Amino acid sequence: MNALQSRACDLFGTQYPIVQTGMGYVAGARLAAATSAAGGLGIIASATLNYDELVTAVKKVKERTDKPFGVNLRADADDASKRVALLIREGVKVASFALAPKEALIKQCKDGGLVVVPSVGAKRHAEKVAAWGADAVICQGGEGGGHTGAVPTTLLLPQIVRAVDIPVVAAGGFFNGAGLVAALAYGAAGIAMGTRFLLTQESTVPDAVKQFYIGKAVSDTVVTTKVDGVPHRVLRTTMVEALESATPFTALPMALKNALGFKKISGLTWASMLREGAAMRKHGELSWAAVLMAANTPMLLKAAMVDGNLDGGVMASGQVVGVIDDIPTVAEVLERIMSEARDALNALGATV
Repeated sequence: MNALQSRACDLFGTQYPIVQTGMGYVAGARLAAATSAAGGLGIIASATLNYDELVTAVKKVKERTDKPFGVNLRADADDASKRVALLIREGVKVASFALAPKEALIKQCKDGGLVVVPSVGAKRHAEKVAAWGADAVICQGGEGGGHTGAVPTTLLLPQIVRAVDIPVVAAGGFFNGAGLVAALAYGAAGIAMGTRFLLTQESTVPDAVKQFYIGKAVSDTVVTTKVDGVPHRVLRTTMVEALESATPFTALPMALKNALGFKKISGLTWASMLREGAAMRKHGELSWAAVLMAANTPMLLKAAMVDGNLDGGVMASGQVVGVIDDIPTVAEVLERIMSEARDALNALGATV
């Protein structure tokens, strides 16, 4: 039996048990198509796309590869059901979610033949979505970039593997073949990576931003709640330092300024932004400054990931940024990881 042909490969229809995560303003059609074409599971990030942009992105991936791919969706989006219908209609393989979707949305996905893969950061969350019919979960430990928890992958992963009988894909701290083998040894069905895929040639992130990432050490990320009110692992930047040092008296004006910018870019009305903010306060007990920052976090990401603003943007990053020192093609990344994994298994006496 091939130790690297996992349940995730069978579920997703991929050659390799490697998933490229849905990073806003990073995981577009080009990166997702390249990942799927190379044998992994590419995922389009749709939270930063409007509906028509998502339609275009899905078509572009289909034009570039006939391999399975996925789309990451916001479960709380007003048009979530419409987007799911699009995925079903276009024959997309996987619907992934950063926030746990409601049971009804999972049912819509599954009734349409989609594979449902929520991301989770706690055992109870995995148990909940598994009971609702999720086909697999991505388990992200605290080393991961973006919204993250406090429990490291090596402690969170075995908890979740024991708690559910669906495939568990490990995320947070993975970048090479040894990590893949370690995840499989813990009982995972594969790995998911964000920062490693961000730092590839097919990633559309500006070159100056990629070089900024490459120059960082393991200690150059920080988990802050000042971006949007919940723990967020990002690179240390001038913007993040300003947010971290802001007082309640300076945070609100800064948030209002950024919210105005986001309103202009997104075309959202004040009414829709305030409705979302009220819902966030109800569920997360956030300050209004944090609510406003959360509402415009996509703008802060766009400033760095699209516009290349190193001082005025926010850059989500896993701690693995400190051990990545090159910008290869996606195909080279996957081939390297699989080769390293085979070498690691052979060194342990396994047959692959």
